[in-house]
Amino acid sequence: MLINDLLALHRTAVLTSVEIVSRVSADDLGKPTPCSEWTLAGLLAHMTAQHHGFAAAARGKGEDLAVWEISASSRPVADYAEAAQDVLAAFAEPEVPQREFALPEFGPAARFPAMQAVSFHLIDYVVHGWDVARSLGLDYRLAPELAEPALQIALAVPEGESRLKPGAPFGPALAADDDDPLNRILTTLGRSPKW
Repeated sequence: MLINDLLALHRTAVLTSVEIVSRVSADDLGKPTPCSEWTLAGLLAHMTAQHHGFAAAARGKGEDLAVWEISASSRPVADYAEAAQDVLAAFAEPEVPQREFALPEFGPAARFPAMQAVSFHLIDYVVHGWDVARSLGLDYRLAPELAEPALQIALAVPEGESRLKPGAPFGPALAADDDDPLNRILTTLGRSPKW
């Protein structure tokens, strides 16, 4: 796959998450999520911070830990939409395909080529889009063009002890009940499609 194709798929995943988050009301913010350590408010704050961090990384400034900080918001839905637009704008900058992304969450000197960094962000927003939808009791529809690429990205996420650590983005893989691409993505990354 070419980086421009991946960026187009990434855009679809992020815009789908924006549409789902737009349905969140103030009364929903205390709801539990498939990310057991977060309420919906906490999950939105995390998602917003990740957009800011990846946007900074795309612009060559990801090593600044301040851009990754999670903060509470009085307007989480609007802040999320703005952060999503920022990461999409950053990823669209012409230098991005050649840039290395500093991603300090992986370690103090962790740097990744654009293709890999974009795939990290893409799979997060497929899964977090589903997380938000499930918290709201909504169905999540995986865009058909995302199904196979997102599944391949999910299958490439390493197993091991890192998935058992507190705050790990993904849990140990679960047994898959069927061949549905979304269900396989979820189970591969430790989410139960029945949540």
